[in-house]
Amino acid sequence: MADELVSGLLKDVDVRVVLALTSELSRQARATHKSESASAALLAQALTSAALMGSMQKGEARINLQLECDGPLRGLFVDGDTSGLVRGYTKNPHVAHVGAEGEYRWRPVFGNKGYISVLRDIGEGEYYRSSVELERFVFEEDLERYFIISDQVATQLKLEQVALSKEGGTEPLGIVAGLLLQPLPNGDREAFQALGRQLKQELRGALQAHAAEGAAAVLKALLPGRSDLEIMSRYPLRFGCTCSRDRVKSALLAMGREELTDLLEKDGKAEATCQFCTTHYVIPGEEIRELLAAAAK
Repeated sequence: MADELVSGLLKDVDVRVVLALTSELSRQARATHKSESASAALLAQALTSAALMGSMQKGEARINLQLECDGPLRGLFVDGDTSGLVRGYTKNPHVAHVGAEGEYRWRPVFGNKGYISVLRDIGEGEYYRSSVELERFVFEEDLERYFIISDQVATQLKLEQVALSKEGGTEPLGIVAGLLLQPLPNGDREAFQALGRQLKQELRGALQAHAAEGAAAVLKALLPGRSDLEIMSRYPLRFGCTCSRDRVKSALLAMGREELTDLLEKDGKAEATCQFCTTHYVIPGEEIRELLAAAAK
């Protein structure tokens, strides 16, 4: 069951439907950050959302999705691009509480106030940021509100996690997926609303029956007999990072000559750990001196 995203258009009603399978990358993110159950589940939801939102961008644009809250999770940060690469982390990976299914399941994790913020990086130094306060304290519902309030685009979103039995216990991130629907400007709003309600109810069953066959199979199972479904794009999704040793060295240069010289004298080296992938970099004193020499030319 490879992670992938498929985007389709229902041409008769002008409604866009996007489905993402993110099981493997969600488990990889959990392992990378050594996340407890609640932190892992919410990071999986956010990464899935980043994949869905990334699919709606153009060119090399990126989506940064941030949640801040006063509960024990404290917040999370994820981003995604148009190639299917997603990455992210929670501020506190050690939150284990997962409440019973229902309206208040995540309230003890989120706390009493917070917000969701989205930044679109469209390249060449152009950024657009907007945010909404947490109101429902259910990630998918507050993200739906973001689309409606900030983007002014009617959106229906469903984030699903299906636990699967495995040897020795249960895998809570057995199947992880997300479904997003949006009408085009001239789309049929009544059909969009009815279809969204239907697909949200049927998503779990379709995943259990067809996730092993891929995202396109799940989408077609959700829309049986729809001859107007046109698959617009389909591509793999993966958890990864864009950090590198060269980027760390560029960040050191950005500190300025005085601060970098002070770092060299006090510590004799520089160390940095990427928050997204936990890769640890050590830049020895010799390389720092080379940076200083190159900057002086």
